[in-house]
Amino acid sequence: MSGRTIECWLTDMDGVLVHEGEAIPGAADFIRALREAGRPFLVLTNNSIFTARDLSARLARSGIEVPEEAIWTSALATAKFLADQVPNGSAYAIGEAGLTTALHAAGYTLTETDPDYVVLGETRTYSFEAITKAIRLIKAGARFIATNPDTTGPSTEGPLPATGAVAAMITAATGRSPYYVGKPNPMMFRSALNRIDAHSETTAMIGDRMDTDVVAGIEAGLETFLVLTGSTAEHEVDHHPFRPSHVVDSIADLVDRV
Repeated sequence: MSGRTIECWLTDMDGVLVHEGEAIPGAADFIRALREAGRPFLVLTNNSIFTARDLSARLARSGIEVPEEAIWTSALATAKFLADQVPNGSAYAIGEAGLTTALHAAGYTLTETDPDYVVLGETRTYSFEAITKAIRLIKAGARFIATNPDTTGPSTEGPLPATGAVAAMITAATGRSPYYVGKPNPMMFRSALNRIDAHSETTAMIGDRMDTDVVAGIEAGLETFLVLTGSTAEHEVDHHPFRPSHVVDSIADLVDRV
């Protein structure tokens, strides 16, 4: 695999480029190298709270210059999927601006009355009223979509319940499981490849999680790089029935590969 020519790059954000808002050493150099070489790339994140513009500004504050068109969130991937499935459809959405903005841009109408889909994203303030509304709409026939399966998200005080945990509650109440669009669904990677007109044979994925970034990269046919600056320690790699193409200490080790 090491002989493959890499022309395009996909990279996770948290744990690869940044950690708790601070740039990981080498991240800014790697992105700069991609831009100077004219390599197509996308920064992928399961975070559906923020718009690409928000995330671009957050990365810039940490010293990493990523244009907003080079950011692909689970909300954007979800909106693209829904627009392909039911063009100009309707949705009842639980989430923040990242999700609602993406759905509007994809031509969707947001409604509480007989929507085609209930779309569950991430928010720091899940409302019992909104969850109740979602349950009743799904029971009435709306299809159930969730941006990503992550059950918890980080905060300075400790873990927060995230999309997957709230989806489990809705599933328990309705008997209906959602279709998750974000990682580890390779659908998110395929939509990312299409966005930058890349081919799986010449594209690499950089991530810090075996159970999302690496497995989805493998399933999408990409060369995979696991970095050890995030949630996976080197000794944990062998706990999984699949392996990344490469294990490196950090993204700093990949600057010369661009």
